[in-house]
Amino acid sequence: MSREARGPRIVFWRHGQTSWNLESRFQGSTDIELTGQGVQQAQRAARLLAGLKPDLLISSDLQRAARTAAELATVTGLDVHHHEGLRETYAGDWQGLTNAEIRARFPAQYEAWAQGEPVRRGGGELSTEVADRSVPVVLEAAGKLPENGTLVVVSHGGTIRTMLGRMLGLDPALWECFGGLSNCCWSVLGRGARGWRLLEHNAGTLPQPVIGDDT
Repeated sequence: MSREARGPRIVFWRHGQTSWNLESRFQGSTDIELTGQGVQQAQRAARLLAGLKPDLLISSDLQRAARTAAELATVTGLDVHHHEGLRETYAGDWQGLTNAEIRARFPAQYEAWAQGEPVRRGGGELSTEVADRSVPVVLEAAGKLPENGTLVVVSHGGTIRTMLGRMLGLDPALWECFGGLSNCCWSVLGRGARGWRLLEHNAGTLPQPVIGDDT
């Protein structure tokens, strides 16, 4: 991902570590704060992302994302625009449970989800509904970018997956093909001649630009 952008690009940045991440608890829309390590992760990543000279910064209003975004705002001087639409998937009764607890309490629901069926996990949102509320927020912000501008979107792993899938035009059944994002890592979409394309996924460094036929 070169700093010499060709067309607009969007950096989808996952928040830093929380205590529930360490305990493998499903956070969903529960408002959990960063750990001390999570803050350090955000500070390190912010210094890297500042090198892209972002033009706009938007974030989920949940505190783990908002605190992560604040670190980039401190480095760049950008204002953070918070949006409820960028929150993590609401997962009802699954929230606060570990993976093992979810499997034990909701075996049929978990199995259906694992098989790729559209499931309201814990009685919560469908992945398509998360995309319905989050993607418009991103596209509205992207529409305000200057030529070759960069938008940073601070959100959550599940929500970022749905946004990538929707913006790349993939069938919802394929969205799980995107592996999870590590804390404070990011994925990048760039605008090409045929729409949005994935430039990076689960990155934590700034690699050299691609040089060759596929540029």
